Amino acid sequence: MSGFIRRRPVSSLLLIPLIALLGWIWHERVALWAFPDIISAYTAKEYCSCRYVMNNDLEYCHGYVKQWLPASAFVDDPAGKRVTVSGMGRSNSAVWIGERQGCRLQP
Repeated sequence: MSGFIRRRPVSSLLLIPLIALLGWIWHERVALWAFPDIISAYTAKEYCSCRYVMNNDLEYCHGYVKQWLPASAFVDDPAGKRVTVSGMGRSNSAVWIGERQGCRLQP
């Protein structure tokens, strides 16, 4: 190994952050696995609340929930007061329950 370090000092220095990054990814694997679900769930719930609890208009609520990671599919069902959002390979829905309960994510 010491021969490798002497022959390739730059490669050896880049290997250290790579190992640290892989260690961090392994340590945070549960949170990183949940991240794609959080994006679509947050967008569905917040849009539902903006639109059906606060009674804001369509354009305002789309701007309110806009994120730097775009949703691949967005379905607003005004008749059923249900919002379904897909993004990063995951899909979540939120539905308006009532005036006092607001919106709730659907399993």
